[in-house]
Amino acid sequence: MLSNFPKIINQFLGELPKNDYPVLDTFKFVSCWLSFVMDQSQSSMRDLFKRLNVRGIDMDISTFSKASKNRDSTVFHNLFLKLRNELKNKRDINSKDLVLFPIDSTIISLTSKLLWKEGYHLLGATHAEETSARLHPQVKLFSGINLLTAEPGGILIHFGQGHDSKYGEETIAATPQNGVSIMDRGFCKLERIKDLIQDKERYFVMRIKNDMSLQMQGNGKFLVGTGTKKVECRIVNYCDLEEGTEFRLATNLPETGEFSASNEEIGNFYRNRWQIELLWKFLKMHLKLDRLITKNINGIEIQIYCCLIAYVVLQLVEIPKEFGSKSLDKLRYLQAFMCENISYVHWFRKIVFES
Repeated sequence: MLSNFPKIINQFLGELPKNDYPVLDTFKFVSCWLSFVMDQSQSSMRDLFKRLNVRGIDMDISTFSKASKNRDSTVFHNLFLKLRNELKNKRDINSKDLVLFPIDSTIISLTSKLLWKEGYHLLGATHAEETSARLHPQVKLFSGINLLTAEPGGILIHFGQGHDSKYGEETIAATPQNGVSIMDRGFCKLERIKDLIQDKERYFVMRIKNDMSLQMQGNGKFLVGTGTKKVECRIVNYCDLEEGTEFRLATNLPETGEFSASNEEIGNFYRNRWQIELLWKFLKMHLKLDRLITKNINGIEIQIYCCLIAYVVLQLVEIPKEFGSKSLDKLRYLQAFMCENISYVHWFRKIVFES
């Protein structure tokens, strides 16, 4: 195998405890979760356990379910952060470059209404949102992605309904220094624009709502808002001629000086917002983010972080150029070698214990 994948597994999974629980230790627990999200041949955890049982690893669904519900998920958070730092350190970044940081949220439908009964639909929801949550229980995942390092950041998991304008502060705050957070109009509200303008170390490009009034000032900036609630900022307008759509972008990027950006550049910055949508697409199509297999808060959080861990691992993995360089190319390359080892659980054990 011509890849650094075994080195990555040894470095990060090799540190996990291997004897902290008598039946399902942390190393095996994490291995099972990563095996589910990365193994394209497995459609359910029961199928995985059947394979493990046949090939000599004692495991049952009941033990795994209890562990997913009750064990501290911090080990998954920490593993994600360590891998993300490794990815950041691997990239050669010029501190004088603007870092584009698209931000958005994605909806993941829940398989059980038990979460609604437990009151998670009440977190900041209106009556109409509560009604919708009863019929369509869901969880929202907020994240940004650093387009220089490919690392996801500002992870926020929100259970229940709610508009993006009410949430996402933690995600926006994760914008790197000299970074540009790029947001759709769902994040738009005057208070947020006012706060973002005051940040002198970070920048933003936000599409504003069509019903917001604009009043041009003598300095070339605009007053945005209605009545007494107005904010002065730079506004860039451009049109999508094919779709016949107008885009009005609020930003605090200067027109002159260091980190200046022309109107054309700001329009191009906003087009890069689509990169966060590609992240959601990959996580859902290839790492099973759209198939939540647990019915409790802790298990859902673990699965979401496992999808993110697998994504960062794929960014770190290097394979021969003739097999491609995209994340999906790497996943398929690993799948070919994993098949020789029956499962990722077997493969991880072989890498860590027999290398």
